[in-house]
Amino acid sequence: MLQGLALAGVLALGGCASTPPPTEELAAAQLSVARAGDADADQYAPTDIAQARRALSQAQSAMGSGRADEARTLALSASALADLAHARARQAETESELSARRAEITNLRQRLQVEE
Repeated sequence: MLQGLALAGVLALGGCASTPPPTEELAAAQLSVARAGDADADQYAPTDIAQARRALSQAQSAMGSGRADEARTLALSASALADLAHARARQAETESELSARRAEITNLRQRLQVEE
């Protein structure tokens, strides 16, 4: 009987143990969202950055409510969405620069033909 009570006590204490709070994941998500914002994701990837911000907000809310596992999942999602927004923003900027360079080359070729 005593062993049964001891086992029940150990199981009850084990059930109280929770995962550590996802502070690192939340910090990483905040950094990723900020980096995407700095890369003009609002202009070039507005849907992705909005989803990332929403997931980050939900992660922070879950963290405040003590739902660590949900907060971790949402923070990881926010990071991934922000990284996608950052990549799409950089791609759009690169494509814009490429287009400008191609226009310059076309202009230079036309000027060279006129001068000949």
